[in-house]
Amino acid sequence: MTDFAEARQMMVEGQVHTYDVTDPRVLAAMLEVPREHFVPEDKQALAYADRDLPVTNAPGGRTPRYLLKPAVLARLIQGAEVLETDRVLDVGCASGYSSAVLAKLAGSVIALEEDSHLAAIAKEKLAAIGAANVTVMVGPLVAGARAQAPFDVILLNGATEIVPQNLCRQLNEGGRLACVFGRAPGRATIYRSASGHVTGQPAFDAAAPLLPGFAKPAEFVF
Repeated sequence: MTDFAEARQMMVEGQVHTYDVTDPRVLAAMLEVPREHFVPEDKQALAYADRDLPVTNAPGGRTPRYLLKPAVLARLIQGAEVLETDRVLDVGCASGYSSAVLAKLAGSVIALEEDSHLAAIAKEKLAAIGAANVTVMVGPLVAGARAQAPFDVILLNGATEIVPQNLCRQLNEGGRLACVFGRAPGRATIYRSASGHVTGQPAFDAAAPLLPGFAKPAEFVF
């Protein structure tokens, strides 16, 4: 039987810390949240593997959904500089793991998921670990949560091939949006809002599965 506590410790020390994640609050949150709790039972042995972990089978040709590789998630969160008073929007929360980590760092978290089945799972899983400062919402990921905006931090749990302008407009003054821009290879990018303008700054090389709704439109060829 897998010793999940030991596996979690090894994940933080061997994957996350060695990937230039040095913020003690982020490291502590990754140590505290049981990742195995947020993956299907038949995949729990892989919960702490150094990989993006599928949490759906994507029936009907839909885009499969994943938990981001732990090191990439942690470094994105570190780049977003989450404060204890921040209001956070977690876009594509899937089964809720990223929201649970963010809940350890922020004042409140809106966990946005467009797959209603996944959203129900996330709500159940988050309640079970006492993440009382997380609210799960169902809706299109690209639309964000305009009624709850502005946010101090927005996290995209996957790659985007388009500049997430709609989400950037939901940032507070001084707000940060963290995402992986592009695929194979991609670049983790931190967008910052200041004086009514949002600018993106590449942070590090990274790869992540594409989030539904964030693909580059196909070009028309004559």
